[in-house]
Amino acid sequence: MKKSMMLAVAAVILLSLAVGQLLSTSGKPMDDNQVKPAVADAEKVEKQEKPAADDEGLKEDDPKDETTSSNGETEITETGTSETSDTRTGEIKAEKALPARVAVKGIYATGFTAGSKNIERLIDLIDKTELNALVVDIKDATGYLTTPLETDPELSVSAVTYKIKDLPALVTDLKERGIYTIARVVVFKDPLVADRYPELAVQRKSGGIWRDYKGKAWTNPYKKEVWDYNVDIALAAIRAGFEEIQFDYVRFPSDGPLKEAVYPGKDNKNRADTIEAFLAYAGEKIHKAGAFVSADVFGLTCSAEDDLGIGQKIELIAGSADYVSPMVYPSHYAPGSYGIKNPNASPYKTVYKSLTDAVYKTRDTDNIIRPWLQDFSYGYSYGAKEVRAQIKATYDAGLEEWILWNASNRYTGRALNKE
Repeated sequence: MKKSMMLAVAAVILLSLAVGQLLSTSGKPMDDNQVKPAVADAEKVEKQEKPAADDEGLKEDDPKDETTSSNGETEITETGTSETSDTRTGEIKAEKALPARVAVKGIYATGFTAGSKNIERLIDLIDKTELNALVVDIKDATGYLTTPLETDPELSVSAVTYKIKDLPALVTDLKERGIYTIARVVVFKDPLVADRYPELAVQRKSGGIWRDYKGKAWTNPYKKEVWDYNVDIALAAIRAGFEEIQFDYVRFPSDGPLKEAVYPGKDNKNRADTIEAFLAYAGEKIHKAGAFVSADVFGLTCSAEDDLGIGQKIELIAGSADYVSPMVYPSHYAPGSYGIKNPNASPYKTVYKSLTDAVYKTRDTDNIIRPWLQDFSYGYSYGAKEVRAQIKATYDAGLEEWILWNASNRYTGRALNKE
């Protein structure tokens, strides 16, 4: 981060501390349907109908600890931040503490839903059931932001929409209601940046920008400028109050004339290592800003031995993200997968097998598997029984967290336990 940006972040955090001492806190995916049916992204089943109308902070009495650093300087540390002084420059570097861990039971909201009166319907569902978390679109698969953000203007994309008019107010309201907040940021599927900055796009062998089967351009995962653009959006979402950043489409393209795709800057780097490197790079900055990092991955990564050609190996990603969310939708597994004749009609078996494989593959990491589960009908009618079967499979696989996906944000309340 540029020195000026670091000073700005430090100033914001120190100001937050001052305010925190005065106030006490109170608390209470998919246009990839053309891809092989075993996998899909958290844009999740775009063929569905669109929506009809889309830890506590510092307390006054938080203790301060005074310690002496190895270089002889006195450091004052306070719950919520840690500060170190660079003796060469005198610059104060502040890092925010990570929020308290929450065993997430969540649902997803588009920017339209989150910025309209429809959000109250979801909040009411969360309030009355076991749900405790909400994933909100901040940058979607169109490349547009769903709300104005204070970001570094190095890439002037004019990507803002006003689906959510006052993001900080929304996040504050959610947190005051005891709802854990997750910002969804679509990364490399960004036709807006790719079209406006062709040098950052995946290229075509014969010249020009490469496009998938839907005519959409993708940004090049090997380009550091693309990394920084998305990380900057994530940091702005954290400044708005989000406790976690969820990266989606954190991968290479999976459909289209893939043999024609060219990736300038690839050099000798492979795809899986590149995706892992991006998450590690983003994670370091996001952790310093005081938030967790999660990554959405194809469901088949739970069992595949390779990176599926898209750079996703769940065991590598689990080492770089705090949470990994495989999209284990039974409707997206081919007939015969795991020896199951019709995976879509066998939600418990499909999800259980996928997640037990994921648990085994990530056994050497301490990070958490938190699956996306299917709460929509696609080729087979899904209701409370099918949704609950997936939740049970998640628990039986030894996991505690899950998120439900429905592109229209219409969830099956009868599948959820009452609070």
